[in-house]
Amino acid sequence: MTELLTAAQMRAIEQAAINSGSVSGLELMERAGRGVVEAVFEEWPELAATSYRALVLCGPGNNGGDGFVVARLLKEWGWEVELFLYGEVEKLPSDARANHERWCALGRCQTWDDSLIEDLLARRSADLVVDALFGTGLTRPMPKDTEKARRGFVSAMSDDVSATRPKFVAIDAPSGLCTDSGANFGTFPADLTVTFHRAKLGHFLLHQGHEGGGPGLSGKIRVKDIGLGGQPEGDAVRLLSGAPNIRPKGAIAHKYAHGHALILSGGSGKTGAARLAARGALRIGAGLVTLGVPPAAQLEVAGQITALMLTRVADKDGLAEALQDQRINALCLGPGMGVERARDALDVILGSAGPEVRPTVLDADALTALAGDAALFGRLHGRCVLTPHGGEFARLFPDIAKKLGEAPTRGPAYSKVDATRDAARRAGCTVLFKGPDTVIAAPDGRCSINSAHFERAAPWLATAGSGDVLAGFITGLLARGVMPMQAAETGAWLHVECARSFGPGLIAEDIPEELPKVFRALGL
Repeated sequence: MTELLTAAQMRAIEQAAINSGSVSGLELMERAGRGVVEAVFEEWPELAATSYRALVLCGPGNNGGDGFVVARLLKEWGWEVELFLYGEVEKLPSDARANHERWCALGRCQTWDDSLIEDLLARRSADLVVDALFGTGLTRPMPKDTEKARRGFVSAMSDDVSATRPKFVAIDAPSGLCTDSGANFGTFPADLTVTFHRAKLGHFLLHQGHEGGGPGLSGKIRVKDIGLGGQPEGDAVRLLSGAPNIRPKGAIAHKYAHGHALILSGGSGKTGAARLAARGALRIGAGLVTLGVPPAAQLEVAGQITALMLTRVADKDGLAEALQDQRINALCLGPGMGVERARDALDVILGSAGPEVRPTVLDADALTALAGDAALFGRLHGRCVLTPHGGEFARLFPDIAKKLGEAPTRGPAYSKVDATRDAARRAGCTVLFKGPDTVIAAPDGRCSINSAHFERAAPWLATAGSGDVLAGFITGLLARGVMPMQAAETGAWLHVECARSFGPGLIAEDIPEELPKVFRALGL
């Protein structure tokens, strides 16, 4: 896993390094500028072969200081460089002002001019545009003049896919992107974003569910090391960036050593979701998986399953009787159940207390039932995992969802990370807030993002039933003894890997069947 930072955490790490005397602010700025040029040449090797033309847009803070370094290095490489400064030279921070002076020994620093910049781009007078305006520093809507410029030329350029279109690179973050939340304050979209030390939360978060968030605006993300040590203050958010630590099955263990999951089904004609979840639980390694089915659906389910087991669960009494089997050690409620049946099941499952409570995944109809019953919600325990999509999250946590959905006027904007953490604390259990930017949080503040963007993009997961399989993956891991937070993280990561492995044309039934291939690729 990789840590993701807020803007404040990044500033604190930089300041701690400067205060320790191990590096100066000017040295950090030089390293950052060199990192940007390296990343540009790595991304587009042809640009290193000969001289080209760059347009560098510098802002009034240290991000602009990085831009002066980039301009100087490109000029020394033999490029033609046009540089514009938004703001006044006298108000630049000291390190940025020093780099401004170094640049001015080589080239001109022009005052910001929307029309001239637009004209330069319209005439294709630049091969590379460097956005060094605001980076991580913007926490409010773009100034009107730079917003006017964005409307005038940057958005037009982003729609241009011709071979002569200039390449846009952002330093730290596309200007206008809130790096804590992914909120769009009027963002300059980039082809490449070069950030330092660690990626930032906003690079991976959408805001209000729109593709206009960090993943849609940052282009490719490249993280450059600038020699900073130290750990972020507070609870860092982790990016699920590598294979989770999955325990392989023991050579001599029997099936019950890997757990027995019970997944409750809906009635006749509504059993498919539970069967998908059950197949996912079995494929991910649960030793046994039983479907708890109402009488009217028994024949339907029996004709569809082989490795899965079936038991009759007609009502609350039937569920209580099934749970007498102490070998059942993980439960899944919700997929295709119907709200009333889910509410009855919740009343039974959440009625017990103490160490004997079973790990439980609550999805779909179980979440809707929970949202309408404050007493049931109050009986959630720490071994539960809630898996809402956006609509279900809004029903469960309406005030949190309202806060998340409000259009930000200043920042840092309230983010999906903030919302999921608040929800987990309120519920007292793990919450997995689904989406291409799935956020997973535990009540103690631990938090991670499972991003299906950039090189892990998996748009094929937007298909009916994929969420049911995810619920099954998590249930199967819980049955195997994995703790709730880790089960949610591992299940979500494998869910995306299965989609990436299968590729276009994926439907929900394919996801569990792709899992053995993914496991083999992981060496399991």
